[in-house]
Amino acid sequence: MPKTVVLAGALDTKGAEFAFVKGLIETQGMATLVVDFGVLGEPAFAPDIDRAAIAGAGGGDLEQLRSGDYKDQAMRTMATGLAVIVRQLYDQGRLDGILSMGGTGGTSIASGAMRTLPVGVPKVIVSTVGGGDVSAYAGNKDIIFIPSIVDVAGINRISQKIYTNAAGAISGMLQIQAPPLGAEKPLIAASMFGNTTKAVDRARARLEASGYEVLVFHATGTGGRTMEGLIADGYFAGVLDMTTTELADHVCGGVFSAGAERCLAAARAGIPAVLVPGCVDMVNFGALDTVPEHYRARKLYQWNPNITLLRTNIAENGRIGELIAAAANAATGPVAVVLPLKGVSMLDSPGGAFWDPVADQACFAAIKRNLKPQIPLFELDLNINDTKFADRVAEILLEMLDQ
Repeated sequence: MPKTVVLAGALDTKGAEFAFVKGLIETQGMATLVVDFGVLGEPAFAPDIDRAAIAGAGGGDLEQLRSGDYKDQAMRTMATGLAVIVRQLYDQGRLDGILSMGGTGGTSIASGAMRTLPVGVPKVIVSTVGGGDVSAYAGNKDIIFIPSIVDVAGINRISQKIYTNAAGAISGMLQIQAPPLGAEKPLIAASMFGNTTKAVDRARARLEASGYEVLVFHATGTGGRTMEGLIADGYFAGVLDMTTTELADHVCGGVFSAGAERCLAAARAGIPAVLVPGCVDMVNFGALDTVPEHYRARKLYQWNPNITLLRTNIAENGRIGELIAAAANAATGPVAVVLPLKGVSMLDSPGGAFWDPVADQACFAAIKRNLKPQIPLFELDLNINDTKFADRVAEILLEMLDQ
């Protein structure tokens, strides 16, 4: 049975483009299922699921929306409806991959629907914003954005190539088969940064030797949000959150913030979690000239030409400690907090550029002051990257998993 690509778009303004892509995909032996979320004009060809069904699923009246007087309402309604329909198609086994094309409006509607699908389901958007910051559209899902180069408005010598590449991309993703990995193992999520790589690699090896598969997430804001999203989706048996640095960016306005919800997914999921104040000594900014003026007199470290690190101070570390304690306190399953008393990163070690025991103690004290007394707290007289620290953290998580 051929695999099915759902083509979601506005057939009133992009009909010729979708018809072109539909034909290309079908030449590759794939089936297509066309969903129309246009509102104003008539569709260029008959879809498999029409706009009235989308509007209805979104709780709206298509005839009212077609007047053109409620564009904002139309956008919200069609976005909600498409998300409902796309997820239904997937749950019914009628969607193997999805492709859309459009400008900002179409990209917003289509990407919202794509975010309802699990990671691993092929998702492609040809978009006029594809070459820019698409984080708001992608969320924590694996959506592939192809820059349209020219507007998605007609088939010309440029757009034809782009549309063809998009059709080839979604077809190829559905045709290729991943080699078997063997028996599936329980998954562990782990957070890592350049300044905790040694520790996480060591702990990961220990966990994998005990029969677990460890997925490591780079704590760059996007990485943390993705990890939190997958935890909430039920992928993991446990969490080794050794690099909670995104909380520092949240507190100080750095570029790698994962938001106020960071560390809470495991608490809500009720799965075993170990929390470590890893790399909370540093806040991330871009090149040196991008550091906000009020931080210029503070201790800064150029990690590379594009990343400048700000050393967190006593007050900021206190706030970070409160957030870590709050996440642990919210846990509905086993949780433990482990403190590396000789530094929370590679830079924050004796003699290192960010070595500041007083600032670290502010974080540790806030954790101890706010943590529920029944939650295990381990204070190790080690740096986070010491072998013994990594081994102990892995052991604590394994003990909770065994229980």
